[in-house]
Amino acid sequence: MSGRKSKYLFNENTNETWQTALYIRLSQEDEECGKSKQESNSITSQKTLLNEYIKEHKDLIIYNTYIDDGFTGTDFNRPAFQNLLEDMKNKKINCVIVKDLSRLGRNYIEVGNYIEQVFPLFNIRFIAINDGIDSYKNKESLNTILVPFKNLINDEYARDTSIKIRTSLNGKKKNGEFVGAFSAYGYIKDPKDKHKLIIDEEAANIVRRIFDLNVNYGLGKVAICHKLNDLGILNPTGHKKLELGQNYNNYGIKEDSYLWTPSTIRNILSNEVYCGNTIQGKRRAKSYKIHKVEKVPEEEWIKVENTHEPIIDKNTFEKAQKLSKIDTKVSQKTKKLSIWAGLIKCADCKMAMNKKASTNKSGNTYEYYICSTYKKKSNKLCTKHTIKIENLENAVLTAINYHISLITNIEEIINKVNKITYKNENNGIEKNIAYKQNEIIRLSNFKMSLYEDWKNETITKEEYIEYKKKYEKNIEDLKEHIQKLENEKQKYEIQKNDKNEWLENFKNQRKITKLTRNILLELINSIYVHENGDITIKFNFEN
Repeated sequence: MSGRKSKYLFNENTNETWQTALYIRLSQEDEECGKSKQESNSITSQKTLLNEYIKEHKDLIIYNTYIDDGFTGTDFNRPAFQNLLEDMKNKKINCVIVKDLSRLGRNYIEVGNYIEQVFPLFNIRFIAINDGIDSYKNKESLNTILVPFKNLINDEYARDTSIKIRTSLNGKKKNGEFVGAFSAYGYIKDPKDKHKLIIDEEAANIVRRIFDLNVNYGLGKVAICHKLNDLGILNPTGHKKLELGQNYNNYGIKEDSYLWTPSTIRNILSNEVYCGNTIQGKRRAKSYKIHKVEKVPEEEWIKVENTHEPIIDKNTFEKAQKLSKIDTKVSQKTKKLSIWAGLIKCADCKMAMNKKASTNKSGNTYEYYICSTYKKKSNKLCTKHTIKIENLENAVLTAINYHISLITNIEEIINKVNKITYKNENNGIEKNIAYKQNEIIRLSNFKMSLYEDWKNETITKEEYIEYKKKYEKNIEDLKEHIQKLENEKQKYEIQKNDKNEWLENFKNQRKITKLTRNILLELINSIYVHENGDITIKFNFEN
């Protein structure tokens, strides 16, 4: 840029006034500086400097102040700066003032482009106070070698700072310190230590319930979604924004739509954070200038165990992982998942078996399993290993009931399971109800204080009406949620008091008469089919 003449073309009328944009920027790069430098670059300090400059130059009229707080200078995709450009294109401003060149940006090429090309194109007067640049009163101030040299220094500073920040953050991650902007659903940052997670009981109860419904009740992701949405429970985004008051945005969901989705359930069920481990570094920016986020290979993730209090025990978490692996696609004909899906394997090649149907000479249709290697790859790699589902069911039923016959205190076990199940469900619902009742009290108090704020002119009448409506709607929503929770609680009370027909038959007959997917998943790890039709069952609790 040095040695070239400025392209700025201005009316030389000295009485001309300038519609001026004050541009202010602060980012994490500046927070890494010393304390005195931080103060110098603060929003307040920049604003004071720019306003003092305006007072001393009567030809400058403030049109607007544009502030990007928390945005890097290495690119120009900043909301306030983009608004400034829009106003510039619409000829609402013809002058831009910054504290110094680093506030405009720290990307050497881009800053040079704006100073040399963009601003002159729109006949914009550019002033960088501390760098002594004024493209109208001192055109030569842009043509000195110091300008590109300063831009290079600012660019290098951004690169160096980026390396230091990344190194510092990686060190914290390796020490098990949490460095994310927002914690996982079920946790909040410890007010005493922002790098440590503590349990958010309101959300943690929902997390426990999700794992319970999946592991103990056999519900899939879609079924859990329906259950939570029917109860009016806010999804993680809604909880963070509305109940925790966090400035959290999830661009993957529609505005004000706080419904659960299967992908959200899947992410929760697969997140190790819930059993006390911290995993970070799954994504990273391509470079300090290119902020596009890319995925990091799993072997490069930073994992530290036992960094915080777990919400889910490791045994439950591992069961959920197992379920996610063996749940397969539903049948295209019946639209249902086979109770055997993912459990049946070939005893020789150890690959999954495929379910098929056939019709015999009498016209009767029967279902059977066949080795997938034989069926799909080659009959030279493995043999059929076929088994009729009827034979499979009889054999598995016999094996399970044989194990049950060895148990002497079966009624005690059933009563204990019932008690634990009811207690967990009921406690979770009661805590949720109590939380929402407290939230109603809190919002009601806010609503009552609004009138006083209006009369004291703290807020306008329009703001008073808007806030009042918002609080009233939130209170009504909470009341609806509480009613749904009360209905759910009543349902569990009925279930607790009523005799379960299946359990009663089970206690009386001391055997299982019909297999279900829940029974198979709870008791069996896998079933291996041999070529002669025999099976080998690997139980979850072989002892």
